[in-house]
Amino acid sequence: MDVVSDAIETMRTGRPSSSRLSVGSPWRCRFAPYDGAGFHVLLRGSGWLVPDEAEPVPLGVGDAVLVPHGASHVLSDSPSAEGAVPFDATLSAADGPVEFLCGKYRLDRSRAHPLLVGMPEVVHLPADLGRHARLRAAIDLLGGEVRGDGPGRETVITSLLDLLLVYMLRAWLEDNAETGWPRALRDPEIAAALEALHSRPSAPWRIEDLAAHVRLSRATLARRFTALTGQPPMAYLTWWRMTTAARLLRETDLPLLAIARQVGYGSPYAFSHAFKRQFGLPPGLYRDREPAG
Repeated sequence: MDVVSDAIETMRTGRPSSSRLSVGSPWRCRFAPYDGAGFHVLLRGSGWLVPDEAEPVPLGVGDAVLVPHGASHVLSDSPSAEGAVPFDATLSAADGPVEFLCGKYRLDRSRAHPLLVGMPEVVHLPADLGRHARLRAAIDLLGGEVRGDGPGRETVITSLLDLLLVYMLRAWLEDNAETGWPRALRDPEIAAALEALHSRPSAPWRIEDLAAHVRLSRATLARRFTALTGQPPMAYLTWWRMTTAARLLRETDLPLLAIARQVGYGSPYAFSHAFKRQFGLPPGLYRDREPAG
């Protein structure tokens, strides 16, 4: 099992969307808060991303910016947000010297993986030569598709948007490899523990079983796992079981007993009690509620 893929899949609630924006000068457009993640790729010209709560970020051609928590921000021709107009009201200039590709990923924050929760408000990925080659290739492919009109264009763009998100996450993990979750995924024993919990959430895991599986002492596993992920192993397992159950409730018609057994609970009653503790409502009501995002 792939923890990063799982983190994305458990939060996803729909297909990503994107639009091109060509502008003349001066220009300043505001993006309202969004219950998902946003991104921008600068295809032509230069500009700035101005977060509400952080320093302005200068952007050059080929730069990618991920806004993982959907925070409000401004794209601008200067490091100022003053006078910005809503993105939907921004007038496009077909021959403008600046062109962005802007998009959104629909994500359910109630199922947010701690890996994504721990990301900063803005992740800037400059177009540095020799770094993140696959991300650069995806950006080049995406830029070509949004300008073209080839057969299957919409399907290709949707697939490339999904690919872009993974490559942006990979780039951030590589650039922050010595801290928190990025380090956890590079630590052989902790990564093996995470893989075991993700691949077999229904197994009757105990801390001693998991420690034996990754060949660490109980104390060492608990200390390293907690330090890197922010949760003890068994607390993370409970969270992952409930998050997996939430996805099954939304995406399948499986009865509660079947879902309970898939996530390690012997009875619907025990499962319902644990689920309500995590999400604040019983599984049946969660299944019927409209998803966030």
